[in-house]
Amino acid sequence: MSRLEMPSVEVLRAREKLVLDHFHEEVRQDWDAVLSTFPHPHYELVATLKVHEGDRAVRDYYAATRVAFPDQHHEIIALRHSADAVIVEFWLMGTHTGPLGAIPPTGGRHRTRMTAYFIFDGEERLVCERVYFDALTMLKQLLGSLDLKKPRNWPLAIRALRGLLTMSSTPDPRLLQTTPPDLGEG
Repeated sequence: MSRLEMPSVEVLRAREKLVLDHFHEEVRQDWDAVLSTFPHPHYELVATLKVHEGDRAVRDYYAATRVAFPDQHHEIIALRHSADAVIVEFWLMGTHTGPLGAIPPTGGRHRTRMTAYFIFDGEERLVCERVYFDALTMLKQLLGSLDLKKPRNWPLAIRALRGLLTMSSTPDPRLLQTTPPDLGEG
């Protein structure tokens, strides 16, 4: 199928159901059900330039984010279809009560607007969830919960900034080494 041709309505409905099931199971934290939506789990987080590849890596990613934000949930804004993807705009929300990688818990809440591309291959298998968001917006909300007028909060703010620097220091080359598409006749 060409990049300019849309799949049938039945295919679009099936993709949409799979993606909505995926979202629902993430909030329920039923990782077996979420992972069953992929033949091979693959997440790309563009804001942090991280790739989580395979069952173990994706489960570790889920565990780490739910330690940081045990109440993590979302609110879908819009859902769209493309020739090879379902695109979902949503608010991701949660309270930072546990460490997020090297960033210590701040107790702050965040509401971050995100876009996820659920990419399907030629056999209609979900092969990638690629998520775009502004990490600085999230961090600003988390650190904004700290009253920096109080010196006792300064060490936590410094540890959080140092933690952020360590999290963003090793980008995955798969997200940096891209090939321009052939935009010739579709």
